[in-house]
Amino acid sequence: QVQLVESGGGLVQPGGSLRLSCAASGRIFEFDVMSWYRQSPGKQRELVAGFDRSGATYYVDSVSGRFTISRESAKNMMYLLMNNLKPEDTAVYYCYRLVSESGALVAYWGQGTQVTVSS
Repeated sequence: QVQLVESGGGLVQPGGSLRLSCAASGRIFEFDVMSWYRQSPGKQRELVAGFDRSGATYYVDSVSGRFTISRESAKNMMYLLMNNLKPEDTAVYYCYRLVSESGALVAYWGQGTQVTVSS
């Protein structure tokens, strides 16, 4: 079992910044696939940024250059620094981790943290 807990969401004005954190516990490994997703009302959940198994990062085009994903493996933490936030970034942000368990890949999600960008 793996537990993921997000924090750091809130209300911010356009152009502002927030840093989201994801704390992981349980049977986790440094090279698990880890990502941030978001979901706005009425829309499908979308991938925002992530690490692949080699540690390479990737971003959806709409956040590239504004968001930075990072991690502290020793603390089992993952972060998403969001700069120059826009109203369209408003969503619930979820931490995601893909873990190998007994030869199968199992996906885990956090409970989500709300980010609202509004003046």
